[in-house]
Amino acid sequence: MTATHVLATHLTHLAAEEKSAEVTDWAARIGWVVGLLLFIALVYWLMREGWKWRGTLQSDLPELPSAPSDPGPATLELTGRYHGSTTAGQWLDRIVAHGLGTRSRVELTLTDAGLDVVRPGARDFFIPKEALREARLDKGIAGKVLAEGGLLIVTWAHGDKLLDSGFRSDHAAEQAEWVTTVNNMIDSTQTDGADAEVDSTTQTEGAR
Repeated sequence: MTATHVLATHLTHLAAEEKSAEVTDWAARIGWVVGLLLFIALVYWLMREGWKWRGTLQSDLPELPSAPSDPGPATLELTGRYHGSTTAGQWLDRIVAHGLGTRSRVELTLTDAGLDVVRPGARDFFIPKEALREARLDKGIAGKVLAEGGLLIVTWAHGDKLLDSGFRSDHAAEQAEWVTTVNNMIDSTQTDGADAEVDSTTQTEGAR
């Protein structure tokens, strides 16, 4: 056997080994990709089932109010994003019933009747003036965290629950004005309610 023949045989073996290694590497890669896809599908399924389970637990939450046909002139308007709603004071306890867990674009309009929440591509809802409890600036809600004061949080009563709803204006500087105006409206509503209660008590005592 000549040296040339030996060299040719050796090179043939090396080529066969490299080809075998390439095939083995591709099989391993395909296995990893399939495994990763299955893992992602499992995580997605678990998240979906968790979402459905949370919605079932919150099935006692009443239907969301709709805006009145004539809410009156707008006091403030805002466009931005709706980042979700939670149980008041518990920024990770997301509310998903009635579409409240769906993040979306949002158009807010504050009138003397309350807060109209219009969400393109998601369900609209209305917060009556009497249901408003507080407005503040905060940094997080429903797993969404921004810079300090980056979110407008509105606390409101719905059924027997207090909810926090988080909004982010396209123009963050205007959120402070919203806090002041909403809280002034709440104070005015509470004062009017207290005055009405005093008048009712006075009339009852006078009747006696």
